[in-house]
Amino acid sequence: MKLILIRHGKTEANEKHLYCGSTDLPLSDAGRAGLLEAKKTAALPDPAGMRILTSGMKRCEETLSLLFGETEHGTDPAFREMDFGAFEMRSYEEMKEDPAYIAWISGDNESNIAPGGESGKIMTDRVLEGLRCLRKEGRSTLLVTHGGVIAAIMDNLFPEEGKNRYEWQPSPGGGYEIDLDSMTYHRF
Repeated sequence: MKLILIRHGKTEANEKHLYCGSTDLPLSDAGRAGLLEAKKTAALPDPAGMRILTSGMKRCEETLSLLFGETEHGTDPAFREMDFGAFEMRSYEEMKEDPAYIAWISGDNESNIAPGGESGKIMTDRVLEGLRCLRKEGRSTLLVTHGGVIAAIMDNLFPEEGKNRYEWQPSPGGGYEIDLDSMTYHRF
């Protein structure tokens, strides 16, 4: 059984270094251009015969379409990015003196809940439950999703590597092809 994880292309929020999880943004012009270039030059995995899913967010839907054309697929909200609540679409610079933000980023970042949003742990638990369901079905799957989601999955599958969330996150349009039978992967 194979699992292919692809991170969506760049959005305006990525370019402006804004927290963006639950905001349903499209790709930016640069994000679209980057994916079209990747399609020409990168060795993208072949999804033939695989179930294809996205998180259902615009940026993932557009990424799938640009990389693989109009293709039949499903959506699964279990694979949406973390909801940053009150911090959505705001930058560190904008909030660096906000007591609620400072409290959120201080201490245990995985357990601290963004006001009106989720914690990293809540998001990870949701994602891993979605992964458990995928694995139980036993079908090879291509999933177009988000950087935090990919990091949560990779950290769970390969904890012995000791990488942090940011080390696991692929660049926009990049990802991992994982053989779940042999528990091996390669990054593309």
